[in-house]
Amino acid sequence: MNSATISAGGSPGVVRSAAALAYAVTCYLVFLSTFLAFIGFVGGMLPAGDHTSMPWWQAALIDVGLVLGFGLQHSIMARPAFKRMGTRIVPEPAERGTYVLAASVMLITLMFFWQPLPGVIWAVQGTAAVAFWAVFAFGWATVLFTTFLIDHCELFGLRQAWAYATGRTIPEPTFKTPNVYRIVRHPMQLGFIIAFWAAPIMSIDRLAVAVLLTGYIVIALRFEERDLVTIFGDQYRQYQQRVPRLLPRLRWDN
Repeated sequence: MNSATISAGGSPGVVRSAAALAYAVTCYLVFLSTFLAFIGFVGGMLPAGDHTSMPWWQAALIDVGLVLGFGLQHSIMARPAFKRMGTRIVPEPAERGTYVLAASVMLITLMFFWQPLPGVIWAVQGTAAVAFWAVFAFGWATVLFTTFLIDHCELFGLRQAWAYATGRTIPEPTFKTPNVYRIVRHPMQLGFIIAFWAAPIMSIDRLAVAVLLTGYIVIALRFEERDLVTIFGDQYRQYQQRVPRLLPRLRWDN
């Protein structure tokens, strides 16, 4: 499925075209570096802070607040009503890039201010650890793969800026279910969940990341699907009945 798109008409000046493209590329590069850092953060590969500086319950409250802040930004800015309001301030070709930039800033904030929590739930070594890391990598690979299924450049605002600079029109969104979208309705979010939980060392800290962000995904998908029903109507309702949201069935209809 494609996200909502924009129409870019007219022929903007050279300066505006260059500015739109530069802005979109900058937002994308910020996102890309943030995304790579987030993989390290989830995998416990970034330096951990000092969890002795405050009581655990205070640290937990801060972490919950950080996820809540990220979730509110990510969900509110994605709603059609907010997009319409936002384009009164931000030029329409830059709207998606601005969303990507804001989400990256919130994710950076989450990682920077995250408060580590002490304790370990499980720890595996040897072959089992290798298997966990393989599943971890598979989760992130799924996330990346699905961005290209639904148009990677449009998802991150690059296509909108290019269309504006070249005076082209982006087609209206059409309903389609390529590849793994025939198995689950939200394979990208499933990839995130797999990566969150595939931990050879599941510390309390990592568990908090997994629980909070999985909870956010489950809640956010309800709002996203409501928007998709508004856009695609009965096509999407039938898709909901035919294909599960996150967990694949052992058998599914083509």
